Amino acid sequence: MSWNLDNDRPIFLQIVEHLQNDIVSGTYQPGEKVPSVRELASQASVNPNTMQRALSELERTGLVHSERTSGRFITEDTSMIEGLKEELATEQIKAFIERMKQLGLSGAEIVKLVEKYTEKYTDK
Repeated sequence: MSWNLDNDRPIFLQIVEHLQNDIVSGTYQPGEKVPSVRELASQASVNPNTMQRALSELERTGLVHSERTSGRFITEDTSMIEGLKEELATEQIKAFIERMKQLGLSGAEIVKLVEKYTEKYTDK
């Protein structure tokens, strides 16, 4: 996934969200070594200190852990990753439903549209 960072919100928070998405989507597997701070900073075109701050935040939450001389690794706790995936999905669903309600759609209309487009745009 490309690093589309904007100036409307703190960059380190956007990096945290990007890395969380990479983890829950399987781009990074449980137990996998995370690229170095400098490598990630280069990919994202940000200052290494900003990337360090984002990785420190992921460590604080337990999603990433450090091994002294080996670097950082994704947690092997798959239930934690699944919990984060559900939390992120729930946030998206809530935002979507609020937007649909602003368009004047009822709950039943929202469900009907979701069912229609789920069939159209997902693997069968």
